[in-house]
Amino acid sequence: MSRAVGAGQSKRMRTPRRQAGLTYMEVLLATVLIALLLVPGLQALHSGLQSTVEQSGLEEEQALLQGRLADLLAVPFATLDAAAQAAGAPTTASSLSDTVTLSDGRSLSRQVFLSRYDGDNADADDDPYTGTDAGLLWLRVAIAGTTLAVETLTAQ
Repeated sequence: MSRAVGAGQSKRMRTPRRQAGLTYMEVLLATVLIALLLVPGLQALHSGLQSTVEQSGLEEEQALLQGRLADLLAVPFATLDAAAQAAGAPTTASSLSDTVTLSDGRSLSRQVFLSRYDGDNADADDDPYTGTDAGLLWLRVAIAGTTLAVETLTAQ
């Protein structure tokens, strides 16, 4: 049985044509998504770069502190003891403090604190700066205005 094809119908059924390319809405949506995701990504990248710069500055300052402490440990004990006596208190910066200029042009004040030290706590007051032991000094090198510091004990 065959069917007759009417005058207005073609032999084939029409299939919808496939779209070639992207629609305006797809392009607009993709652009909005990229813009929304690009901002936080760039902010994260900026934060990472800033922390790297900050870390290298801290490393340079720490190296300056450790270098100054090493220099002080090379000084004769009698000179350190005299500077500790002249300072008078462990919270007073001694005459051995100095100022250095970093590679980026900043000037840092390295404060040196010295005091005789009570290592055995023979006076039982739990204050390391009273009842001091002969031949034992506490040294602290700090950068003024920061929390960066190194400290040690040295003996005669």
